[in-house]
Order: sequence, then C-alpha cells, then structure tokens
Amino acid sequence: MEKDTALAALGALAQGARLDIFRLLVQAGSDGLPAGQIAGRLGLPANTLSFHLNQLRHAGLISFRRESRSLIYAAEYSAMNALLAYLTENCCQGNPGACLPPKEMNHD
Repeated sequence: MEKDTALAALGALAQGARLDIFRLLVQAGSDGLPAGQIAGRLGLPANTLSFHLNQLRHAGLISFRRESRSLIYAAEYSAMNALLAYLTENCCQGNPGACLPPKEMNHD
C-alpha cells in the first residue's frame, strides 16, 4: 500500500459516523447491507449517509452493487487488511508477532 492510499483510508475513517458505518459493514460480512438498513441502524439521515458512504468508497474501503432498486454496500476486506499491514509492517523491528499484546492473566 502506498502512503497516499493509507492516508486517504485513515482520513476517511477519522470521522465518527464513517467509522461506525465501516465497522457495521465489516460486521455484516461480504453480503453487505442496503443503504436504508445502514441509515436505520445508525440513525443517519439519507443525505448524510450518502455523503459518508461516498467518502468511504473514494478511499477504497467499501464497494457497492445494485440489487433491483437497492444499493448494497460492503466492506472491502482487502483494503482493510492492506491498511493494517501497512500500519504494522515495521512493527517491532520487523517481527509483527512481537507486537501482539500479552495474553491476559487469568486471576481465579
């Protein structure tokens, strides 16, 4: 992933409603969700939702397809994974496994 692409993705996610939309679409899986369901679940007006969806789409984080009269939006998992890889590629001197948090201790 190029730095400019990472910046566009991070910029798109750096807003509360867009982050909520993206997380909802990640949870929905590859089937995605119709715009109306996204608006209903997050309590967003249609014009506001449309603006945020376009920002996420232009950043490459989501895609859409038409089904009859509905637009179905879905997370672009390859873009999400590329962003995560970009952010962690130099982690812990090239050993990304070392960047994982320690397992929580079980205190019975």
